[in-house]
Formats: sequence, structure tokens, C-alpha cells
Amino acid sequence: MLNRHQRLGRQAEDLAARHLKKLGYTIVERNFKTALGEIDLVARHENDLVFVEVKARSSDRFGSPAEAVTFAKQRKLSMLALEYLRRNGLEDVSARFDVVTVDAGRRPPRVEVIANAFDLAYG
Repeated sequence: MLNRHQRLGRQAEDLAARHLKKLGYTIVERNFKTALGEIDLVARHENDLVFVEVKARSSDRFGSPAEAVTFAKQRKLSMLALEYLRRNGLEDVSARFDVVTVDAGRRPPRVEVIANAFDLAYG
């Protein structure tokens, strides 16, 4: 059974996927997992493979959802993305990182996409 935090995360990922589809993204994979961690969504948009981090907040008490994508998180996502590309033989594919924020404290929730939110942060 999922706890409150996990339910919010699952709902936010569902909202993000629907919103991205409306914007012309094709969802390729959800919850790509390795021992290092997880990429929430992998999608295609125009000519890019897009690694999507979904961040939700039910209040701004702990900052905005976008603020939660710290440099350490970017570095971890970069390593996960490189592993995804390697496993799938996609090393030469154009890729980027998008962040989808979900303000779940609003009714209806506000979903925003930050395209090309950060560069590869590995090394």
C-alpha cells in the first residue's frame, strides 16, 4: 500500500504524462530503475529523447517543486540517463532533461513543463 507521499508522486506522474501527451510528447517508458535510482518518465518530443523529472508539492512550505531539482539530483539523473542510453544503444541520440512541476495545493493542480531544464551534470 502506498503512503501519502507515494500517492502524491504517482498522481503527479500521471498528471505530468497526460500533460506532456497534450503537448505532443510520446511517453516511451515510466519509472526506469537502476540500482542508482529512477527516472520518472522517458519521452520523445520532436527530435529529442527527453528524460523527465516530475516534482510535486502540496504546499510551498518546503520550497517550490523546481527548487527540489538540486545539482546533486541533476548529477544523479545525468548518470541514470547515460545508463539508459547505453542499455538501449542510443548513445548518438539527441537528448535533453525536462522538469515537470505539479502544484498539488491548487484546485485543479497546476502543471508546468520546464523544457531543457538543465545540462548533463556528470563528471
